[in-house]
Amino acid sequence: METDRTKPLFAEKCLAGRVAFVTGGGSGIGLGISHAVAAAGAKVVVASRDQTKIEAARDEIRAAGGEAIAIQLDVRDYESVSQAVAKTVEEFGGLDIMIANAAGNFVAPTAEMSANAWRTVIDIDLNGTFHCCRAAYSALQASDHGGRIIAISTMRALEGWPGCAHAGAAKAGIMSLMRSLATEWGPDGIRCNTVAPGPIDGTEGVRRIYEEKGRLATEIASVPLGRLGLVSDIANAIIYLAGPGGDYITGTDLVVDGGRDRKRVVVAQNAPAIA
Repeated sequence: METDRTKPLFAEKCLAGRVAFVTGGGSGIGLGISHAVAAAGAKVVVASRDQTKIEAARDEIRAAGGEAIAIQLDVRDYESVSQAVAKTVEEFGGLDIMIANAAGNFVAPTAEMSANAWRTVIDIDLNGTFHCCRAAYSALQASDHGGRIIAISTMRALEGWPGCAHAGAAKAGIMSLMRSLATEWGPDGIRCNTVAPGPIDGTEGVRRIYEEKGRLATEIASVPLGRLGLVSDIANAIIYLAGPGGDYITGTDLVVDGGRDRKRVVVAQNAPAIA
């Protein structure tokens, strides 16, 4: 998977002195984010259910000269998240950046989707994000740098997502949650935003939703920039919002999709009228 972790786009160590907590931080986009915030100078908590993956990510970050710990948790369990945040504060002295990246998704036509399948994705994506925000609130409020919450969303949540109604509903809920928290927690100095990736090369989502369904070429053709995104594209957006550049940004969804969403709008506007 291409992550392009070495290309410097921001001031060196722009996150120095900050502590970042990354859920789903041991694989895919989350792994790229973990490496990026560490390279930017933050102390990193790599968190997920998979102990092997988060320990491997921790070791990679340390080998590159960064500072990181691995904490196993289940975002569906509030107490698990709360204990992980408490351990972070104990280990690093505080928490400045909560990155809610953990997600579950699979293709399932709604007419064939079980109630359990629906609940599983809602529980991981939406409830898990709420758990992270709520558990981190006090620590983020106390941050000397101004707390940050950055959750991963998707523009597919707003346009309709055939075969992924559960994930679309969960991600739309996350976007609404961040807007609400931006207004509630802004006076506490906490900025709350989402980042909405387009299809990202090498990720499990692209494999399941596009490659296995034979839709990859069609999806790439729908992107004005003519390529899939890279993990580094998302990591760079996170660094921007987490660092000084994001000081006056809250309640916003930062779309990182190569213009895909705009092309969809233009196509819809230019479609012939139906008599």
